[in-house]
Amino acid sequence: MYLKKTNLKNKIAIVTGAGKGIGRACAIALAEAGANLIIISRTKKDLDNVSKIIRKFKSKCSSFVCDVTNYKQIKQIINKQTKIDILVNNAGTNFPEHFTKVKKQHFDYMVKLNTEATFHIAQLCALKMLESKKRKKIGGSIINMSSQMGHVGGPIRSVYNMTKFGLEGLTKGMAIDLAKDNIRVNAVCPTFIITPMTKKFLKNKNFKKNMLNNIPLGRFAEVGDVANAVVFLASDASSMITGTSILIDGGWTAQ
Repeated sequence: MYLKKTNLKNKIAIVTGAGKGIGRACAIALAEAGANLIIISRTKKDLDNVSKIIRKFKSKCSSFVCDVTNYKQIKQIINKQTKIDILVNNAGTNFPEHFTKVKKQHFDYMVKLNTEATFHIAQLCALKMLESKKRKKIGGSIINMSSQMGHVGGPIRSVYNMTKFGLEGLTKGMAIDLAKDNIRVNAVCPTFIITPMTKKFLKNKNFKKNMLNNIPLGRFAEVGDVANAVVFLASDASSMITGTSILIDGGWTAQ
């Protein structure tokens, strides 16, 4: 029998930025595949909404209001968990600005969230995974939410490019260090998706047209496209995949 299933029963998954958009979709999809969830966001109302949906799939769900750039707070949350099998390292942001007009406060915050916090969360979760004596047998999966902009440049995206290219490198380095313990590390790289974060950018008709012209499939991705890839990477169906990226970009980077 060659088919490996995406059944995540008895797995515990932590998702950052789980209140909206991609993170929300990933948390719900993991629950649908059988996982129990630990979800983190800055907004309690969003977490409550996601928790209700997750419980409809008979999955357990713990939620925590937290700004993941607060190292002390995120460390306390992760360390108090009894077990973590899956991390979806999703929290991130972007401030589109021309390279010559990048504001220092925007630069500092993007590096703090997209790079520093992402690194610390991954490290803390990896350490928690390694507490399990059966880790090598049961495995683990860390999924970093990157972007097509971690593979190609783009206008008014210089700092975002920098953080996502860095995340691609981190993913590969982590994968090598954690492979002996059967903890796989991969990145998911979406193209433009209509989410609360991107909606404001896509209101510009010219911008929207230009983006679609760069996607050979001629459409934006949906959050479900990303969530499906995350479930695959979280499951035994991808047990031989580590240190790489899945590009959900409709062909953008193939050109």
